[in-house]
Amino acid sequence: MPQAMWRSEVRMDSLETFVVESAIDSEQEFYRKIIEDNLASLKLAPAIGRIKVVLKPEDSLFQMAIILRDVGTKVTTIDIADVESKPVAGEVVISIKKEQYIPELLVKLWERYGKANISQPDRWTVTISTDKPAEEAAFIKEMMVADPRHRLHENLVDFAIRATPEGFRVRYHLYKGNHFVFVASEEALKREWIEEAGAMLDELTEGGEK
Repeated sequence: MPQAMWRSEVRMDSLETFVVESAIDSEQEFYRKIIEDNLASLKLAPAIGRIKVVLKPEDSLFQMAIILRDVGTKVTTIDIADVESKPVAGEVVISIKKEQYIPELLVKLWERYGKANISQPDRWTVTISTDKPAEEAAFIKEMMVADPRHRLHENLVDFAIRATPEGFRVRYHLYKGNHFVFVASEEALKREWIEEAGAMLDELTEGGEK
């Protein structure tokens, strides 16, 4: 007979559904707290709509299914800054409005123009030396600075690994559209475990467990 499963279903402020199941009551509470802490530390809660985690200690198995909210579109320079060409000075001046994207913006600019041609006289201003300021200003305005989905993918994998029990180093994950599935174990993964995680995702998609 299948072992009884303890279940915790709570609603965090930004989550529609948050379910953790385990055959061991104390383990279920322990991992629910770990998941909550890591959602907070990685600031992932706003991106996640529904999440279900199942722990099966008898199989050394950890399964997670997540349905994401709309994670936004790609960010271009014009979304985060004003860009102005200075033909006489031979410069393009970028006046930054959203500080959180400065690291990504600088990496993109260094790759295209080289560090020697870029200066940052203050925190909010970047100046580029170029002999084609108007042409480069037009390019920079439409240049993609960040892709939220790429960053989210990395954070989801990091989050899942942090939530996984120690020693579960055999892992599988799938990130497609607004769906994320993660399975981990100490042993070689079975196809049925991945299929079960897919079924968990279907339950969440339908709005809750039947």
